[in-house]
Amino acid sequence: MAKPRASGRNAQNADPGGLWHQPALMNLLADVLIVVAVAGISWAALTALQRLPVFPLRELVLTGMPRQVSVEQIEHAARGAVTGNFFTVDLEAARAAFEKLPWVRKAALRRQWPDGLSLTLEEHEAVARWRHLNGDLALVNRQGEVFSAERPAGTAQLPLLSGPEGSAPEILARHAEFSGVLAGIGRRVEVMALTPRRAWQLRLDDGVAIELGRDQDRHPLGERLARFVAHYDGLRQRFGALRVADMRYPNGFVLSGLEHALRPAGKESAGRKS
Repeated sequence: MAKPRASGRNAQNADPGGLWHQPALMNLLADVLIVVAVAGISWAALTALQRLPVFPLRELVLTGMPRQVSVEQIEHAARGAVTGNFFTVDLEAARAAFEKLPWVRKAALRRQWPDGLSLTLEEHEAVARWRHLNGDLALVNRQGEVFSAERPAGTAQLPLLSGPEGSAPEILARHAEFSGVLAGIGRRVEVMALTPRRAWQLRLDDGVAIELGRDQDRHPLGERLARFVAHYDGLRQRFGALRVADMRYPNGFVLSGLEHALRPAGKESAGRKS
């Protein structure tokens, strides 16, 4: 007796042989399993290697001897920040710890095979003192950055700067500019301040205070200070000691605190303040 033929839909749903009869798919699956197995074994081996008491860190090599940071300070920071072995030590965390030391501006840390670390420190180079708005004193480095550190005796001779927060680089640059102008009369700036209204005030090493006012395109600060320098020797010869020179006038200046006041108001020339 003849068997009935399978319908077209049943023929399409018939099992073509299963996964085992698809070589391409089997090869792909085998490759994936091999990759996963190798990754897992590698991770396990690396973890086990890190936990073994091997590759210990034995030395910290300091490249260059710092002037302000002591060896004791470096050792103390290393004990708290350098943990793990040669491969597991967190260089970034250790570098940040060294940069927290007073007088350290930047720190660079790298591995030195087979059991050490190489540490390079860049120290702040103090070129001025800084007075915060609350009266606290700090230091300014050559880059115009304000930093706090114990001040050696020599820093007491540095110029004292003050101004709004973030203005230290500008004030330091102005100090260099004004120092070049004043060098012609043998004077230097001991104190320089930038007020919240952007007015500039100086005090020289001979005690003379100079009011320069705000910078303007028509009457720049350099021009006002140059006018003071041009008349400085003559003023000292004529009036003796003086305390304040107000240079905020476009065509002259006002003097006060004269030792010999030859004029009732003590004025050389006056005009509209700028």
